[in-house]
Amino acid sequence: MMMPSIFRDNLFDSFMEDFAFPSFPDIDRTLYGKHARNLMKTDVKETEGGYEVDIDLPGFKKDEIQMELVNGNLTVSAAKGLDKDEKDEKGTYVRRERYAGSMSRSFYVGEHVTEEDIHPKYENGILTFHIPKEEKKAVEEKKHYISIEG
Repeated sequence: MMMPSIFRDNLFDSFMEDFAFPSFPDIDRTLYGKHARNLMKTDVKETEGGYEVDIDLPGFKKDEIQMELVNGNLTVSAAKGLDKDEKDEKGTYVRRERYAGSMSRSFYVGEHVTEEDIHPKYENGILTFHIPKEEKKAVEEKKHYISIEG
């Protein structure tokens, strides 16, 4: 038995071809510049006393970056806004757009870390800080003698 061609062909192959979607500007590039794809890339290097962390945040100002430590979780957030106005000769708006973007990363650094342990520095688009390792407490050796009967 041969099936009618309506069942063999995919009825929805060209379904979306008739629709025109508006083209949106590259918002990430508009907000963050040409280095948008490099945002929040993180390098962690282990040192003897802890960890050195470098986070790439190109295009941000220091006041657009926040760090928060809650229950051993360190969250680094960055937010940026951009207003874009275009006016004609009469001063009336032809186009007015507002963009906003934010991103964040969280790291579990341990309950032993306090705000005073972290000394962040932001230079040339890179946020750098140090996370100390938890100091191991020395365990006292107790001698346990076993009594001998007899």
